[in-house]
This record gives sequence, C-alpha cells and structure tokens, in this order.
Amino acid sequence: MSKFLDRPYDERRAMNGTFGEMYLDGEIVRETTALKAEVSLEYADVKMCGTFAKTQKVNGMSCKGSVTMTKTNSRMTLKLSDFIKQGKTPSFTIVSKLADPDSWGAERIVFKNVQFSTITLADWAADTIGTITSPFTFTDWDLLDVITPQ
Repeated sequence: MSKFLDRPYDERRAMNGTFGEMYLDGEIVRETTALKAEVSLEYADVKMCGTFAKTQKVNGMSCKGSVTMTKTNSRMTLKLSDFIKQGKTPSFTIVSKLADPDSWGAERIVFKNVQFSTITLADWAADTIGTITSPFTFTDWDLLDVITPQ
C-alpha cells in the first residue's frame, strides 16, 4: 500500500487562496485577488501498425494564464501603454506564491517571458467594486518551492 494512502486526509491542509501573493517583475501586487496559469499540451498523431488505437506524441505546448486585481490604480495601463504605442512587445516575470499557514509548506512558481494580451483602459459600473482581469501568455516556468505529498 502507498505511504500516501496510509495517512488520513486532513482538511486543514487545504490551500486557501487568501494567502496568495503575486509579484510582477519583483514588485508585490497587493491588489491581486486571483491568479491562474496553465499549460495545455499539443499532440501530433503517430501512425502505428497493428492497432486501431490512435496514438499521439507531445509536440508542443500553449502556456496561458490570467491575473485578477481589484481596481485601485492604473498599474497595468502604465506598464503596457507606452510599449504598445511604440510597437514594442513588453515582457515580464510573474512569481506566484501560495503560503497558507495551515498547509505543509509554501508553493512558489516563476512564470517567464510573460506577455499580457489585453489592456483594460476602463471598466466600471455604479455600486460595484472595480476589478481588472489581465490575460497573459508565458513561455517557461520554474518551480521555486513545492509542497510534497505527506
């Protein structure tokens, strides 16, 4: 039996996003309320004699994410506007940190060559706390801190 199955589940170890942090080019972005990054694998079909099954091999990936922030300032507009108006491609580094004090540790991941897909210049409504969601792509990542299964 696996050592992981021998241990009881402890719900206190569930990671709470309230303890998440995002750093953009080394600067903490306190207004962040959500961060998501994922890698989608792309496959090529591989022909194989003797089977009807469709076999595949990974031949690429697509790295995408988004960050949601409470609208408290013009941070993203300031970081992106001048680059885009000049026809330049801005590139950033994001570090995601999740460190719930009840967990078995912290998780930190760095996303490299981050390029934001949109700039939200205005998005507001009466009687509503403003938020901005900025989708992005990235080309590489490193696991800085991980939480191993107990």
